[in-house]
Amino acid sequence: MIVAVPGLLASNLRRSLRPQDFVWLLAFAAIAVFSPYRDPRVLWSLAALAVLQIFDARMAPATSILMKLCLIWVMIYYSGGIQIQSGLWVILVLPVISAATRFGLLGTTIFSVLACLHNASFILLLDFQHLYIPWDPDGRELALRWIMLLVVGLLVNQLAEASRRETRRFQETAAKLETAVAQVRRSERLAALGQLTAGLAHELRNPLGTMKTSAELLARSVAKENPANLEIAQEMASYISTEVDRTNSLITRFLDFARPQHLRLEPGDISALLDQAVASFYRERPASLAGIEIYKNYSPGIPPVKFDAELLERVFSNLILNAAQASPPGGVVTVKTQLLDDHKVEVAVIDRGAGIEAKNLESIFNPFFTTKPDGVGLGLAICSKIVDEHGGHITVESSAGEGSVFHVVLPV
Repeated sequence: MIVAVPGLLASNLRRSLRPQDFVWLLAFAAIAVFSPYRDPRVLWSLAALAVLQIFDARMAPATSILMKLCLIWVMIYYSGGIQIQSGLWVILVLPVISAATRFGLLGTTIFSVLACLHNASFILLLDFQHLYIPWDPDGRELALRWIMLLVVGLLVNQLAEASRRETRRFQETAAKLETAVAQVRRSERLAALGQLTAGLAHELRNPLGTMKTSAELLARSVAKENPANLEIAQEMASYISTEVDRTNSLITRFLDFARPQHLRLEPGDISALLDQAVASFYRERPASLAGIEIYKNYSPGIPPVKFDAELLERVFSNLILNAAQASPPGGVVTVKTQLLDDHKVEVAVIDRGAGIEAKNLESIFNPFFTTKPDGVGLGLAICSKIVDEHGGHITVESSAGEGSVFHVVLPV
């Protein structure tokens, strides 16, 4: 066990080292070999600086940079720093570059100035027999050192900022591409299911019509032949007729999902359309949702949007009804609008209910997916299809126990 511990530590060390760490070791080894300063304190400080540089990415940036400045001060001090003659001052670019790549402009400027003060601090150790004034050669050399440190810091910071901007841009592009791929896949699934549903619905409607007609004929026939059983016959025929109507209504929803919509796009006020959806909710809501209130938070100055009023009102009515059903008794549903930077309008329907489980978020817009005991799973699928055909998209944010936000984004 005692023998295995050093081997385990060595194995962990090898795994923690990156390829660039070996390059750093070679670079510092070359400095140690070719440096004219052979004082052991200089070499040990150089070795400590090499180790610090290897573990730089695993440390707090400010702590790492300050420790580098301390080690470099020791190296310069024991290599002629008192006479301002040490050639090791150039190593000060190391903490300056570290600051430039890990901080913004302010942080880079602060640590660059600190590096200049670090080098200037050795003037305090002189006997002042020779003053370093700007127009003396030695004074000019010191000034050039400080200017060089500032220039290096600002230049590297500029390059690092450009790299960070490109990285953020690529990340945003990758996120948009991932969203677009998910939407394409969902559209493909919807198209396939739509074709299947359309064929199935047409096949089912004919026998359903026959069943309803047969039930009505049966009721009339029984009434003529056996008046005593008239009430029972009418009751049974009513059951059959009711279930056929319910099934036919379900098939109609299937067809609404399956058939392509012929949009009648006209410029309109999205706020007025939302007012109609809210009024429809208040007018048609069941008694169980009587305590739910709708709060409107419309952004002013939203330009007219082209939409099919009938279809888009169905979308918002469905989202408001779902939000109300998810809200606790006496809860509030918020309908919010805003104009986005890319000339699009966003409508958000917000509830503060139980939320949606993370595992269901990707499937919530798929047809026939539902978490309601009596649900069919077509409401949100139809909403998504209508919004897609308007050139927009619908997304959801939700956390269990915190509620949900449905975002509908439409082009202006």
